[in-house]
Amino acid sequence: MDKGTVIRTSVLFLALINQLLVIFGKSPLPIDSETLEQVVSSLFTIIIALNAWFRNNYITKRGIAQRDILREKGLIKAKERKSNGKTNLNH
Repeated sequence: MDKGTVIRTSVLFLALINQLLVIFGKSPLPIDSETLEQVVSSLFTIIIALNAWFRNNYITKRGIAQRDILREKGLIKAKERKSNGKTNLNH
């Protein structure tokens, strides 16, 4: 099995155990619903923010190479930089 299959199967198994505990009146998480809501909301915001930041910035070697190719093809604007009175394109 690949890593994705293992993760999905594990999450499904945990969800089924959680559902069985709820059916039998057991609290799987001994925290109040307001705290749980805040934690879930915060985690969701952090994950989405990091994902958006990572995908919209060229921070990896692969991303930097992609940016350079896009600039060469004229698909994104190249920033101009000035050095010694000359205007050069920053590649």
